[in-house]
Amino acid sequence: MAAAKKAVLGPLVGAVDQGTSSTRFLVFNSKTAELLSHHQVEIKQEFPREGWVEQDPKEILQSVYECIEKTCEKLGQLNIDISNIKAIGVSNQRETTVVWDKLTGEPLYNAVVWLDLRTQSTVENLYKRIPGNNNFVKSKTGLPLSTYFSAVKLRWLLDNVRKVQKAVEENRALFGTIDSWLIWSLTGGVNGGVHCTDVTNASRTMLFNIHSLEWDKELCDFFGIPMEILPNVRSSSEIYGLMKAGALEGVPISGCLGDQSAALVGQMCFQDGQAKNTYGTGCFLLCNTGHKCVFSEHGLLTTVAYKLGRDKPVYYALEGSVAIAGAVIRWLRDNLGIIKSSGEIEKLAKEVGTSYGCYFVPAFSGLYAPYWEPSARGIICGLTQFTNKCHIAFAALEAVCFQTREILDAMNRDCGIPLSHLQVDGGMTSNKILMQLQADILYIPVVKPSMPETTALGAAMAAGAAEGVGVWSLEPEDLSAVTMERFEPQINAEESEIRYSTWKKAVMKSMGWVTTQSPESGDPSIFCSLPLGIFIVSSMVMLIGARYISGIP
Repeated sequence: MAAAKKAVLGPLVGAVDQGTSSTRFLVFNSKTAELLSHHQVEIKQEFPREGWVEQDPKEILQSVYECIEKTCEKLGQLNIDISNIKAIGVSNQRETTVVWDKLTGEPLYNAVVWLDLRTQSTVENLYKRIPGNNNFVKSKTGLPLSTYFSAVKLRWLLDNVRKVQKAVEENRALFGTIDSWLIWSLTGGVNGGVHCTDVTNASRTMLFNIHSLEWDKELCDFFGIPMEILPNVRSSSEIYGLMKAGALEGVPISGCLGDQSAALVGQMCFQDGQAKNTYGTGCFLLCNTGHKCVFSEHGLLTTVAYKLGRDKPVYYALEGSVAIAGAVIRWLRDNLGIIKSSGEIEKLAKEVGTSYGCYFVPAFSGLYAPYWEPSARGIICGLTQFTNKCHIAFAALEAVCFQTREILDAMNRDCGIPLSHLQVDGGMTSNKILMQLQADILYIPVVKPSMPETTALGAAMAAGAAEGVGVWSLEPEDLSAVTMERFEPQINAEESEIRYSTWKKAVMKSMGWVTTQSPESGDPSIFCSLPLGIFIVSSMVMLIGARYISGIP
């Protein structure tokens, strides 16, 4: 019997979407932006001490290979010829820091994740060295001095990990964010792997001058980082190298964007003033500010949005970053056992339709924008004997929406023109209760594309549009129209404001928990463990009490 004829769909583009919680590989039709197939693998997070968050770089790399192979198998089952895949883009969790040995290809320590807090005392000591009238770090990078960014994580590795110190001394060490680690490995690793990053990822290290678009010697000297370990900085859309193994060997890797920049491109926010909010592990609101750097007066970051070609202009963005969004759902699942799968949160919240006065501030890694308050920790307040797990589930969803409201308010004040609607994307947007809550709390419509994988789409667009690939046009008239789902506010403005003001009160109560300077030395359990421990125990007592009173075994 003759083999089934392979479907001809025109040029296809693949995208690696390496996030904090999972890795995915997705394949799109470059002419229609249709998602044809994908595969996803969840990634483990390790918490070796209070406030520390790590991942295994080799597990991350292996997950990428697995996702590529499985997706190619699925395409084969659909009779789609994988030889039509003409390019691959990479999108990645930003700031997460890896140092590896260029001679062996082995990581010298686990990846230190963007959420990690171990560098708080490093940040405090560095802050004392910045002149009060000349914050050159912020003026050059657009970023506040914070545990969030790569430079202080790299500084910690250089100070505390002998294997890293020795490799630097012997000129064997390479540093990179996750994109650099993946591209170096996928393009050959020890056998000629390309050590590079793009401008969007470089702009999250605190070592990169966002005006000159180069690594900055003054910044590297300030943080004590040897410049020879840094990757070459490239645009977000050009051929970096070719895949050297697997089903897609020989295919160019030609797009690279930090995940939030990729989502901005995938949402087609190419005009000054267009914005999107992505709901993933964290929550990230980006507004395109065009060719100019806009510096916030309300706690937002200034960052590179994208540079889609070596000879193309750079675009900037204002960003509001929330550390904990989807991560709070994972915490309810893995730490408290309130749900067995992330999808159950919507069902629990729907049962009650209200938090019944319960407010959840998930400041597990301190508070990011607009507060930048590292002393904050998670609290649940407003508990009564009536409170049950459904109310806490609802409060967790509300917390994501309230945090978005705070950064949207800050962005409106900085930009001067309030957003008339909010474009959204990311895994959590499949939760209809969350989307309706978001519209109610913002009191503006929330607009969601029917194909929510905009982060991967953005990476694919950058890869397909690269010089030498040229299978994806980014001209406005060629961009595919996207069908949208719209959520309109369903409560009155007064009720929305009352709920928001109560949330602000809860946020104030979350601050000032941590008084110990650092977990970097001595007993790690000292750092912030007492308040969080009290909170967990008291929450569990209340939960058990609520279950007992309501007759649940």
